[in-house]
Amino acid sequence: MTQDTNQINSIAINEVQLILAEKRTSLAMMRTGIAVLALPLSITGLLIATSRLYNVFHVLHFLIPLGIFSLALILFGVYLIGHSIIQIRFYERLIHKIKLKHSAIGEFIE
Repeated sequence: MTQDTNQINSIAINEVQLILAEKRTSLAMMRTGIAVLALPLSITGLLIATSRLYNVFHVLHFLIPLGIFSLALILFGVYLIGHSIIQIRFYERLIHKIKLKHSAIGEFIE
């Protein structure tokens, strides 16, 4: 291998490392979205479990804003998960292009 080939392979490896770092960021965003999505579900479970201790109509002024806030959290969690899935697929395509372009390092990338 010549010096130019080594430098090109080094650049390609650095590109893949950068893309993998971005992919890890997207996975962290997905993990955050799952946690945000789980929060309203756990609050709803707690309210259902303790529902015999209160009358729904007496605390309706608390439940309506809580329901709206829970719906907003659910939508935000779904958005984070969906956006991270789209980004992960994009990064996978970029890695695949680099793998096809640089066959020397393609054998090391799954």
